[in-house]
Amino acid sequence: MNLNFDISNIKVTEFGIGRDDGNGRDFDYVMVDGNVQDALREMAGATWSAMQAQTNDPPNYDPSEKHASIEYTQLPLNDNMAETMRNLHEANNLSPNSNALADTEKVFCYFARFTDSQQRKLTAVRRATQFKGVLKSRLLRLDTNALKLIKKRVFKLDHDFDLLIDSENVHIFHPSGFEFVGQLQEAIMSAVSTNVAMLKAEISFMDFDVIEMYASKHPRAARYLASIRSKNEAVNIDSKRLQKLCAGNGVELTVNNGMLSLEKKQVMEFLEVLERRRYEIELVADTPEHYRAASRSKIDTGG
Repeated sequence: MNLNFDISNIKVTEFGIGRDDGNGRDFDYVMVDGNVQDALREMAGATWSAMQAQTNDPPNYDPSEKHASIEYTQLPLNDNMAETMRNLHEANNLSPNSNALADTEKVFCYFARFTDSQQRKLTAVRRATQFKGVLKSRLLRLDTNALKLIKKRVFKLDHDFDLLIDSENVHIFHPSGFEFVGQLQEAIMSAVSTNVAMLKAEISFMDFDVIEMYASKHPRAARYLASIRSKNEAVNIDSKRLQKLCAGNGVELTVNNGMLSLEKKQVMEFLEVLERRRYEIELVADTPEHYRAASRSKIDTGG
């Protein structure tokens, strides 16, 4: 996958922070000198190089998967799960705020916005961990052959960014950082009703009321719904085949006037069937075995 940006030909570099005062999140620019700009460009380049070293064909980010701490995945910028990052990338009304760092406890991220020679934009974001933590540390510096305590505020940049955003995709390098900064949990929970509505239209013979009620209070179920919707895994599902698969995996469905329903206690099991996480194999004659996949990826058999 290519980056829709010339990272080797950056003309403008801007720096900013994200603050959360408990009533909402704000993003502000902070003026920085040339040395900081150089460091930010190096971070962006190091991040992209590390991504490319992992893969040139990153998989789509899957909210139902347990991702590694470092794992290059991508998410289309127009996806609902990318809303917070899309708003930051496309914002044109950010202004410099000299007081933005007055209360560092409110800082949850920092970001850089770059412009290349073709006026294309790239936004790089990092969760504020070391950036804030150093303020609480006692740092020393060598001065005239003697160590002295640094009393001024010191901010430490990281080695790389959590994610890069171009005009088409969110390139995710640290999934946990993306989920935190992008408020993914909140976005997924608020999208439960929308995702269920879409699934109802595709599986019209299924009663989703119990599923929607359960998922609105259980994040893992909400993540399964988001994953099923984003992968279009509910398209063209056959009622009889679904009933057979559920029965084979211990999920009890009730049929009433052609509509399928289930009990609250089996919502997760049903969503695992729908998301292809439950499966059966029979390597020993007349001895079917049932398994649940903790992680999954579709195999291309070349057929």
